[in-house]
Amino acid sequence: MNGSIKYNQSGEDYLESILVLSGEQDAVHRVDVAKRMNVSQAAVNKAMKILVEHGYLYEEGKHLFLTQEGKKYAEAVYEKHCIIRDFLISCGVSAPTAEKDACHMEHHISEETFSMMKAKVKGK
Repeated sequence: MNGSIKYNQSGEDYLESILVLSGEQDAVHRVDVAKRMNVSQAAVNKAMKILVEHGYLYEEGKHLFLTQEGKKYAEAVYEKHCIIRDFLISCGVSAPTAEKDACHMEHHISEETFSMMKAKVKGK
């Protein structure tokens, strides 16, 4: 991961959104990202420019694609999101609250805490 975007919550959210969208539909466009994240087209344009500059994303026409490095980074963030969400649900937190909290926690959790949550969720 390129250090200048690492731990950038906004950048991670965009990468995660593109990853999820690419699994749900054939082509991902800027407007799709704006709708999913509930942000303006201008915000998406700015973020896409930064992600392209950092080598996490490329565009072909109006289609957005994660680079290999971008996909790896997005998958790591998304895994954290899913593990944290599932851990919170297993502890009795409602699914909507667990989803919302996971969105925030995935960016700031220590490796030690994440490893513990992952072990609990995976039953190890």
